Amino acid sequence: MNDFSLTPTEQHQLALLHSHLMSGGALTAPFAKEIFLIETHVAGTSHVPIREIEATIKGGDSLVLRRETDNAHDPLAILILTENGKKLGYVPRDRNEILARLMDAGKFLIASLESKEWQGDWLRVSVRVFLRDV
Repeated sequence: MNDFSLTPTEQHQLALLHSHLMSGGALTAPFAKEIFLIETHVAGTSHVPIREIEATIKGGDSLVLRRETDNAHDPLAILILTENGKKLGYVPRDRNEILARLMDAGKFLIASLESKEWQGDWLRVSVRVFLRDV
């Protein structure tokens, strides 16, 4: 199953990211700032109906990051969802440890879709991850 319901917290996070993007990157709350953490590709796009999803996403889209502490393959897994709850894939295992620790400590991480490019039958999706510090 590749559809997820966004939690109220995730919906709020998306609203904050939208307001940031709509204001041209200006800060939306007093003393708030976004700290760029990493740019990475999305792992696992070959395990979702990516051709259907690809048509609905574009550069600059907000994405939801969700910890999957019960993931059997990776206890530090971070799921990446589209705004409407479609599973896009994961933060790669070799890039997720610090991000997972930050999320587990209650830090607010946000992501945006940087680019997408077909490479044969594989869609390479690049995202940028930010810590929203308030």
